[in-house]
Amino acid sequence: MNATSDGHRPAREATRTDRLLAALGGLLAAYVSLAVADLVASRVRPGASPVAAVGGAFVDRTPAALKDWAIRTFGEDDKAVLQLGILLVLALLAVGTGLLALRRHALGSAAVGAFGVLGALAAVTRPDSESAVDAVPSLVGAALGALLLYVLIGRLLAPRAGTGTAAARADRRSFLVVAASTGLAATGAAALGRAVDSPAEENATASRAAVRLPRPASPAPPVPAGARLAVPGISPFTTPNRDFYRVDTALVVPKVDANRWRLRLHGTGVREELTLTLRDLMARRAVERDITLACVSNEVGGPYVGNARWLGVPLADLLREAGVRPPSGGGPADQLVARSVDGMTIGTPVEDVMDGRDALLAFGMNGEPLPFEHGFPVRMVVPGLYGYVSACKWIESIELTTFDAYDAYWVPRGWAAEAPVKTQSRIDTPRPFGRPAAGTVMVAGVAWAQHRGVRRVEVRVDDGPWREARLAAEDTRDTWRQWTYAWEAVPGRHTLTVRATDGTGATQPERRTATMPDGAQGRHSVVVTVEGGE
Repeated sequence: MNATSDGHRPAREATRTDRLLAALGGLLAAYVSLAVADLVASRVRPGASPVAAVGGAFVDRTPAALKDWAIRTFGEDDKAVLQLGILLVLALLAVGTGLLALRRHALGSAAVGAFGVLGALAAVTRPDSESAVDAVPSLVGAALGALLLYVLIGRLLAPRAGTGTAAARADRRSFLVVAASTGLAATGAAALGRAVDSPAEENATASRAAVRLPRPASPAPPVPAGARLAVPGISPFTTPNRDFYRVDTALVVPKVDANRWRLRLHGTGVREELTLTLRDLMARRAVERDITLACVSNEVGGPYVGNARWLGVPLADLLREAGVRPPSGGGPADQLVARSVDGMTIGTPVEDVMDGRDALLAFGMNGEPLPFEHGFPVRMVVPGLYGYVSACKWIESIELTTFDAYDAYWVPRGWAAEAPVKTQSRIDTPRPFGRPAAGTVMVAGVAWAQHRGVRRVEVRVDDGPWREARLAAEDTRDTWRQWTYAWEAVPGRHTLTVRATDGTGATQPERRTATMPDGAQGRHSVVVTVEGGE
């Protein structure tokens, strides 16, 4: 290939190696874009990161059946899997962008910029976006990524003076030097972005550390001595905060500054609107209660249920103070819509909140301020209802309305507007496909029917008769109960099944149903192989 009059070679025909390097350049440009965007987002707002913003938009538009499948399949790792999927899609697009840049140099870089614009639009249109500044991380990241791709492809196709194979090798070495140094810098930027909190997060963390929970005016009754069974493998009566299940749509956990947080109570039938700070709430009569929460996505025998000691103020008291009457008392509103700082809306029957149960605006969990993952500074807790119709985390407003007038987040996605918790029981030990030794085997687990209580638990071995299990003492009808059954196990393969009867006398049905639209039902069973004998 001959040099031009200005001493530079014209662009040469791309080889297979060039295409591989161009694909690598596209991947590196995308990596730099995301790393820089994450670093900038760490100083602006973590939720403004393009992966978080685009992922949040994807979650909002995902069919409910697909979300339910993701929770069943991946559990609490569903968000990590979603983010990995987004990164894989971006990687494929990045490869295509690099190859496009090899053929149309400037167009490839423009494509990177276009992805940045999409990320910026996703960020500023998220419900928790507060300003156009949320667009900055995506735009800055995309600008640097586009520039890098332009430079890399330029090194590949517009080499230094020289001709032939030696010049091509020099071009590629130059490409790799730029790519390697940029990749290292981007890795450092990504690590820095994940290591530091944004100023808003730092303020939120400091505000939580400064919270001193009030002493409850109405402490939780002492847990009966017989409510906690010492059986290896059984779920503890009180679920530690670190082990409490978390199911929500937040790809980035909101960190709310308690000093800036406000709760607004308004809507139909509200005589006097209320706006409260955390200090206002904690100055009121505080109530402490043990309450079991369950997720509607929990399959039969699933893990999305836990029991904690909650501290907060009775929600019904606030509603009455604002002049709200339940429908049974002539009130015009039958739905309470709680709104989270991330835009989630959860609809709860007003009648259930005001019927005397311990519906709380909680700010304490197991003796400490709510963890960020569980709704700090304040969340709703309503015993007897699945979380998606009661347990709004990071709550910032409560609006009184009607079910006819408004569908909360999950209803248009195929879930029922009202969803009392179904009676359930679970075998914790022995584990599925366990291999216990012949002899006395302790079968144990938990059963729950919040706000109805658990009256009886029975266990069946294979197709034998139902045998009554030993129930732990009841704390309250709003908490789960542990149970045990001493099984004289003989060698062989066996199926253990459990069923519970609630306080109304209703027993779990045998037939299993799906979680949609208002929670799974059916009996949990495990298969084990008993070892021993001749």
